[in-house]
Amino acid sequence: MAKKFPLNPPHPERICWGCDRYCPADSLACGNGAGRTQHPAEMMGDDWYLYGDWGDLITTDKVAKIRE
Repeated sequence: MAKKFPLNPPHPERICWGCDRYCPADSLACGNGAGRTQHPAEMMGDDWYLYGDWGDLITTDKVAKIRE
């Protein structure tokens, strides 16, 4: 089972969001030579989940509760 994906973590820059490991940004365990994957909130703002199709990442009932 995959870990829960946080909508707006307090310090997204400290973590790599590329897989379910959520490694610290300074010690990536993937070993694929890539850099840190940014959280969507870093790229699109705090309301990133309201636009687009994020159905595989978050559930629609999470978004519905936040909008209320």
